[in-house]
Amino acid sequence: MNSTIKNMTEHVSVREFKDQAITADQKQSLLAAAQSGSTSEFVQAFSIIEITDQKLRNELADITISSPHVKKADTFYVFVADLNRQASILKAHNQSLDSLKNMESLIVSVVDTTIAAQNMAVAAESMDLGICYIGSLRNNIKRVAELLNLPKFTVPVFGMTVGIPATKNQHKPRLPQANQVATNTYDNQKFTDLKAYDQDVHEYYANRKTNASDTNWSEKNLTIFKQIRRPEVASFLKEQGFTLA
Repeated sequence: MNSTIKNMTEHVSVREFKDQAITADQKQSLLAAAQSGSTSEFVQAFSIIEITDQKLRNELADITISSPHVKKADTFYVFVADLNRQASILKAHNQSLDSLKNMESLIVSVVDTTIAAQNMAVAAESMDLGICYIGSLRNNIKRVAELLNLPKFTVPVFGMTVGIPATKNQHKPRLPQANQVATNTYDNQKFTDLKAYDQDVHEYYANRKTNASDTNWSEKNLTIFKQIRRPEVASFLKEQGFTLA
């Protein structure tokens, strides 16, 4: 196992950062890594917005359930799925925008954005920095778009805090490969036999140093998916020009 893979297997979300700035060179390296990820047909359908204005940062943080560390982290980026450049090209050539409106184009932009963010995350951890994805930015996705002046055919997918870790959480046990990796066909029986994994996760939560709890992976997922989350995202996507067809 080389150092890159070792860092990846030791990934944890960091929510407590030192009051210390990362350097301009480090930021440039992070952005270069994000821009160098794979992209569908070279469309590069994402944009990255760094939030340096503290008032704006505070308002974005208040939208999330992670406001303390979003406010305090040295660096905060918002990753935007972005087909506005393609819309501008099509308009300049008097072409229809219908090709941008469907579900496939939306998926392409979200995948491009996610790959870029994960490239940044891997790069950050290779420099001994810590990161945390902030998906709860979508708690009020319309307001986020307003605050960032986002045009049509753009979607704020998530944020990411970056900084020098003050503390790190314990590493969470991941699904065994038997529950997640198969050959040639989907193995429903193996993929849904979670008894052993639930026991491992239960032991993790019972014994972790902070916020110990009596739960397991299945119970956590029951809590997450017992109700429809953020139903307003669909209407926002339509307002942004996507048909979802």
